[in-house]
Amino acid sequence: MKKLFISAAFATLSLVSCNNEGSAVNTVENMKTPQMEKFDKAFKSLGNPQNKPTEEEKKRNTSELSDRRKALLVPASKELILSTGVTEAELTRKTGDDMSQIIVWATQIYMKKSEEIRKNIKSDQ
Repeated sequence: MKKLFISAAFATLSLVSCNNEGSAVNTVENMKTPQMEKFDKAFKSLGNPQNKPTEEEKKRNTSELSDRRKALLVPASKELILSTGVTEAELTRKTGDDMSQIIVWATQIYMKKSEEIRKNIKSDQ
């Protein structure tokens, strides 16, 4: 579970930080849903000084996000999941309100939607 979460988070951050695709990136950015944009902003907010890992969190020497940092991602993650038509009850049932599972699920949705946008852009060109 940890490896999946870390891989998903790394992939999302990579997608967010890649700006070398020129105008295609701008088009992808313009085609993102408001929920995708909030999810992006939530991940980017982890780099803000107040949201960086504390010394205590760094000492744990774990690659998983702390609960404090996960809590920053959960609202946008839930919103993204719910935007796909999933009900709140289904979200709770499938994740047990586990923050890691919610974030991983949202990351998978984000990556799938981003890929769909890229495919649509390529087919339009």
